[in-house]
Amino acid sequence: MSRRTNSRSEPVDGLLLLNKPAGLTSNQALQKVKRLLNARKAGHTGSLDPAATGMLPLCFGEATKVCAYLLDADKTYRVTAKLGIATDTGDADGTENATAAVPELTSEQWTAILAEFRGESMQVPPMYSALKKDGKRLYELARKGEVVEREPRPIRVDDISLLEIAGNRLVFRVHCSKGTYVRVLVEDIAKRAGTVAHTARLHRETVGAFQADDMLDLTGVEAVAASGSGALRARLLPPDTALGSMPAVRLDAEASDRFSAGQEVAALLQGSAGLVRVYGPDDEFVGVGELSGDSRLAPRRVFRTGEKNP
Repeated sequence: MSRRTNSRSEPVDGLLLLNKPAGLTSNQALQKVKRLLNARKAGHTGSLDPAATGMLPLCFGEATKVCAYLLDADKTYRVTAKLGIATDTGDADGTENATAAVPELTSEQWTAILAEFRGESMQVPPMYSALKKDGKRLYELARKGEVVEREPRPIRVDDISLLEIAGNRLVFRVHCSKGTYVRVLVEDIAKRAGTVAHTARLHRETVGAFQADDMLDLTGVEAVAASGSGALRARLLPPDTALGSMPAVRLDAEASDRFSAGQEVAALLQGSAGLVRVYGPDDEFVGVGELSGDSRLAPRRVFRTGEKNP
């Protein structure tokens, strides 16, 4: 059955920003949408825990090549913390392992505490994470009751703001770098306030330049797909929308063909070096290149959107 279904699938190129519901793993959500699109190739970037909701970029066909760039993108979360109770996993799915009184602080005092976490810092990853130690996932060790030393990792919090404080409920929004564990951030904030806490709800609002308004929830995806896979494909975003932070370089037809064949070409972009978006004639997106200081453009990722694969 799976072999026959795959033989009828078609090349589908583009991005869909799913508002992932709670209760699904990131991969389960991906597979649901992949089936609705009848897509051959798919991937996701920036996994969310099953209990978390919000923006999950799903990449199809040639757009899977942008996954690595989205992994490096900053993200924004709306976080609801439950003060006074800690869990072994740092979220609501875990087992309570500590309690503490919740101090009566004003909104101004909470705002001041949150402000202390802006900027660059070192964060110790949680035991319940997918990071590996000696070839084993940390969460596998944690489930056996083992605790191992973890190296602190650099993170950056660009903005953090109080949204609500009511009793033992603390709600804030945080814009942070890749690799930031919000569960640990919640625990560290609580510790600074003189209590304990866990993440009760986590909703991702943005990934890179993608905004909340760009998302479709799963019900919406299914409703669009009900009128045909073509209707859902029409809602996909072009792969280069994920690369908006990169400068753009445009090539003529000859240089574009050489670039697409994996050859280095000459290109001019005033004052720019590093990764760039590359376009051919008629603004056709052809890939990601690396521009050197001497105006040489080397292919790093070549895109062939719209081509029919055999």
